[in-house]
Formats: sequence, C-alpha cells, structure tokens
Amino acid sequence: MRLPKLEKGRLLKRYKRFLADIELATGERITAHCANPGAMTGLAAPGSEVFLSRSDDPKRKLPYSWELCRVGRGLVCVNTARANPLAQEALEAGTVRELVGFSSLRREVSTGESRIDFQLEFPAGLCWVEVKNVTLDRGQGTSAFPDSVTKRGAKHLRELIDLKRGGDRAVLLFCSSRGDTQRVIAARDIDPAYADALVEAHEAGVEILAYACHVTQRELLLTHRVPVDLG
Repeated sequence: MRLPKLEKGRLLKRYKRFLADIELATGERITAHCANPGAMTGLAAPGSEVFLSRSDDPKRKLPYSWELCRVGRGLVCVNTARANPLAQEALEAGTVRELVGFSSLRREVSTGESRIDFQLEFPAGLCWVEVKNVTLDRGQGTSAFPDSVTKRGAKHLRELIDLKRGGDRAVLLFCSSRGDTQRVIAARDIDPAYADALVEAHEAGVEILAYACHVTQRELLLTHRVPVDLG
C-alpha cells in the first residue's frame, strides 16, 4: 500500500484518544487526527518522531492525520484505518497463502448483529475474515493484541465461531503494523476475556493467522506469516 506524501514532526501529546498535538519540522504546532482508539502503549511518548499525512479536503476540521511513529530504529503505523485496505491488498495479491483462490471479495458484510471485514467466496463455499491491527510491543520481536480491553473484539470472535459452526470457513487475521514483529501473542494481562475467547475460537475451528508488515515512509506491505501463541 502506497502512502501519501508524509510530513515529519515531533509529538507533543496525545489526548482525548483521537487528538494529537504535534510540532512540525517548520516549527509550526498543529493538532492532528489520531485514528487509533487503543491505548497506543509505547507509541505516544512526548518527543517521539512522527509522520503525518495532510488532506486538502476543505470540509475536514483537522487536515493532518497521524500515520507513523518511530520506535527505536523502526517505524510503526498508528493509523488503524490502514489495516483493512492493507489486508485487502494482500488478499488480492495472493500474499496470504492460506486464502488464495477466492472468486469474489466483499467488504463489511452484515452477519446480523454486526459486520465482518471480508467475505470471500471460494468454490467450496464462503469464508469470513475479520482483521485485527497489532501495534503493542512485548520485546524480542513479540507483538500482542489487544492493547486495551475490547468487548467488540470478543464479540467478533463469537460471531466467527457461529459462522464456522454454520458450515462456513472463518478466519481471524492479525495484521501487524510494526516492522519488527516475529510472532503475535494474546495480551491476556490486558484483556483475559479476549484471550479466552481467542482460545475458544481456535478450538471451534476458527483459523487464527498473523502476518508481518514492512513499514516505510512510502508504503505498508504485508510480507509473510508469523506464528501466533494463544498461551
């Protein structure tokens, strides 16, 4: 996924979940939209180098969006709105080898109570894919999900279980937004209910996949599968 031209800045503070005050390289101080509802642990330290996109849409109250953050030598995409388009690009390119061979792809398909990110149609039947964006670092190449309690995430797992029991294929796809991910684990200390639901989903036949991401100032690219440790 090609990113728009990004501007460099320095994070002053993130607040009210969706706002971030940033000092641009020019010295100008602006407020940017932060499209990340999570805790962003380790990604929102004041003084961090950040990268922003700017919209020319006159209807937008905040023209800047916070896209990337530098952590150590690497970059992390903090804009969670990028996860689904990134996953779709990887699905259509055949990068996710476990999901190659579908004839059609539909986005945001209703299952009754809510929506699942993708519905894929295979010769053998339907496959439902829910995407989760991973940013939390636990060191030594280990990334974790979630970074805050997610009742919505547990609800999606229950829906995937129901779809699987109904005869369809069901997949949870963890998409790392970090360039250093070597494996993904459940953050049981943060949300034990989600960790339990993840184990239940796996035991019910829901496929749990995780893919690493190559992150630069110009592009995001899912590259290869990494292991998932359900704990």
